[in-house]
Amino acid sequence: MARGRLTPEREAELYEAVLDLLREVGYDALTMDAVAARTRSSKATLYRQWGSKPELVAHALRNDKPVDIAAIDTGSLRGDLMELLARTDECQIEKDSALMRGLVHAVHDHPDLLQALRELLVEPEVSGLGEVLARAVRRGEVAADNPALRLVPHMVLGPFIVRPLIDAQDVDRAFLTEYVDAVVLPALLVRPATP
Repeated sequence: MARGRLTPEREAELYEAVLDLLREVGYDALTMDAVAARTRSSKATLYRQWGSKPELVAHALRNDKPVDIAAIDTGSLRGDLMELLARTDECQIEKDSALMRGLVHAVHDHPDLLQALRELLVEPEVSGLGEVLARAVRRGEVAADNPALRLVPHMVLGPFIVRPLIDAQDVDRAFLTEYVDAVVLPALLVRPATP
């Protein structure tokens, strides 16, 4: 679907309005009418550009992820994961956490949203993470047959969903750093044989 008629600035403005509305009212109450009113657009323009509410939401979320995970290469897996955390500000982590919790519920009731999120957000993120992990395997940091490799996306997403339930707190950079060091890296890194 061609979106060439909008300037990058206008597209970014529309995406930000969609994310603001998602945070304010949730996916179910978000309407194309509300997005049109918030952005001074016509509903027809929104449908012409994005086709559906799930597509618009997925594109807005993808646009909100400016970090290209696959491009991060510090020379070590820990360095790559810490760099990824460093490139996301604390406020953004909190906003992402709240959005993810709301969307986890919505995808159960809206298979079209699930499909759009998988295609436009999840698969590119998992692919980028896969490249980071593949480099770690090539460097010898992670064994190629480590069964935890396929579970890393689950490990990475887990804290955003579970920490609010267990600790009644959103994730922050300090928690994610501790989590990477205590859970993710020990599950992955090759340990030298002990004598």
